[in-house]
Amino acid sequence: MKKYSITLLLALVAMTGWAQVNPTTALLGSWSGKLNVGAASLMLVLHLEQGDGYVIASFDSPDQGAKGIPAYKEYLSDDSLALKVENIGMTYRARLKDDTLDGTFSQNGMSLPLVMTRGVPEVKRPQTPKEPFPYATEEVMFPNATDFATLVGTLTWPVGYDKNAKQKPTVVLMVTGSGQQNRDEELLQHKPFLVIADYLARHGIATLRYDDRATGASVGGDVKNATSEDFARDAAAGLEYLRNTKAFSKVGILGHSEGGLIAFMLGGKKGRDTGMPADMTVEKYHQQDAVQQMPWLKWFIDYDPSVDIAATRCPVFALNGDRDCQVISSQNLTAIERLLPKSKQHLVKEYPGLNHLFQHCTTGLVTEYSEIEETISPEVLSDIANWINSLK
Repeated sequence: MKKYSITLLLALVAMTGWAQVNPTTALLGSWSGKLNVGAASLMLVLHLEQGDGYVIASFDSPDQGAKGIPAYKEYLSDDSLALKVENIGMTYRARLKDDTLDGTFSQNGMSLPLVMTRGVPEVKRPQTPKEPFPYATEEVMFPNATDFATLVGTLTWPVGYDKNAKQKPTVVLMVTGSGQQNRDEELLQHKPFLVIADYLARHGIATLRYDDRATGASVGGDVKNATSEDFARDAAAGLEYLRNTKAFSKVGILGHSEGGLIAFMLGGKKGRDTGMPADMTVEKYHQQDAVQQMPWLKWFIDYDPSVDIAATRCPVFALNGDRDCQVISSQNLTAIERLLPKSKQHLVKEYPGLNHLFQHCTTGLVTEYSEIEETISPEVLSDIANWINSLK
């Protein structure tokens, strides 16, 4: 069976100009439909909104985290339309039929039927916390002077926190995975870091989650040429900020995906600074020209985490789902357990049936993430809180 690649997410460059002025149309509003591509499907949402004397057309691709992609109107009437997103070679042509848009999606020589109905389907995310919260939060910022970046995030205090109390809480800095993400590590309308912060606050643990550099409220810092080393300096600045507040008994890191790698980088640096030799060899992968032009990927391929894992002296909880298709648990956890210095405080655990986001899943494939209502396994949340609290 022929396989297709949908690249709608790349359409982030604003288009300019409109084919014609449309003061109104019976098609105004939002429309949604699923594009079936082999065994996978992709939800697309079309918005037709009244502007200043004309109609503005845009697409969302919720499954890919893309919103407000501008579309050029080739034709628009009360019963038909032709739209184009030129920079990815995509068109959508449809005619109104029984209050549905019966049309064809085309991209890069591929044409597929796409029927859209009025409205946007409700996305259920039952674990996302809703205000009012039983704990205090505050907006904070901290600088990474080396990279000219200012990181902004949310400091969440535990339920019942009293700044005058003798016992200070433990705090965890939360570090996101690869790609620019906001402080909630928002993906496909899931907000894993918000869910975790809420759970930990209700179990006596403070957290600081922050927008990645040049994302959300955070400003500055090179992104185009940045590698995990650069992002690790952002995290290190967050740790320094938390330690300087003198408000916490212990300061730790909770990293997901690339954030887990960064946690070992910082933990390993502390170990090496206290005398751990760093003489392990790093196996170099053959580099293609395309990889050489991508600093983050080139660094990632060359990086061998063995040195940092072996140099980590703080307690570690390493967890992985056995259906994780992005970080293979059988390889990842085995290596971590072998390399970590022996300690009764370490916990290495594989979770049956969980994917890369720690959701209960069927296949573990990325295409499944958005279809799952669960944001993160309750067992994982409980284990994280219990393990942190056991270190007090």
